[in-house]
Amino acid sequence: MYNADMKFVDTHEWVRLTGDDLIAEVGITNHAQELLGDLVYVELPAIGQVVAVGDTVGVVESVKAASDLFSPIAGEVVAINDEVVADPTLANTDPHGAGWLFKLKLVDLADLDALMSADKYKALIG
Repeated sequence: MYNADMKFVDTHEWVRLTGDDLIAEVGITNHAQELLGDLVYVELPAIGQVVAVGDTVGVVESVKAASDLFSPIAGEVVAINDEVVADPTLANTDPHGAGWLFKLKLVDLADLDALMSADKYKALIG
């Protein structure tokens, strides 16, 4: 589930390059969605919004709690997943696939070097 092509942060977001030059998908981890429970609402950043590492970029809300979304990398939001906005449970059923939340055009690929590998993230969450 935690693929080698993904990078992670301790706030439980993941990043994966899409294959397009400097475009990365961002979402919440499977661990995060398990902790939150069934998602009922997702607020995502605006297309065109420029974010820095660690910026609050949205909210995911479940039947249990609301949690801020943080940007794991710096960049410009170039897409949001409208399907997740319409059906937040996609982030529960497929958090590392169809449940991606937004895409960023990276400012610097080196930002990815500061993120955790899948193995380090798995060690973090136990």
